[in-house]
Amino acid sequence: MATTTSPPTPLGSPLPDAELVDAAGAVHSLRGLLGDGPTLLAFVSNHCPYVQHIEVALGEVAAEYRERGVTTIAVVSNDPVGYPQDGPDGMREQSARSAWDFPYLRDQEHALALAVGAVCTPDLFVYDGERRLVHRGAFDASSPRNGAPLTGADLRAALDAVLAGGPAPADLAPSLGCGIKWSEGFAPE
Repeated sequence: MATTTSPPTPLGSPLPDAELVDAAGAVHSLRGLLGDGPTLLAFVSNHCPYVQHIEVALGEVAAEYRERGVTTIAVVSNDPVGYPQDGPDGMREQSARSAWDFPYLRDQEHALALAVGAVCTPDLFVYDGERRLVHRGAFDASSPRNGAPLTGADLRAALDAVLAGGPAPADLAPSLGCGIKWSEGFAPE
């Protein structure tokens, strides 16, 4: 399985707004889904083994931190024509299988992925209440093949820091996973 590692992203980058579509075809403004506190923006996909490895635990962390004021939004930016398992039916299946109770939206034109610099799944972005990036990185040190325990330690450390009003620890790992599957003829710059 080919892997992609996320490059550094300038902290303080603003969370852009975007019009995204859910699995039922309803259009949502990203900003309209945000709460008053921090936001976890998770780029995911149904077919990626790296996402499958963390998806249940991601749902558990999202539920735990929702109680502390964190809004979680999942986004799939993969081409649903070339990767139909990442289309609406796959999104519904993944949400049900993982007990996700947060919005899961399609970025079919890749606009949000490009705006924030997402390159892989999972690619996790944490924004503070002012909608400024405070962390981008991995769920934890675990991967489908390395045997490390699945704890969510890196994401938890970032969320705890932003909730405490401080910066995320600088030593957290970058995101690692399947590269985003861009639409045919589309080449990100």
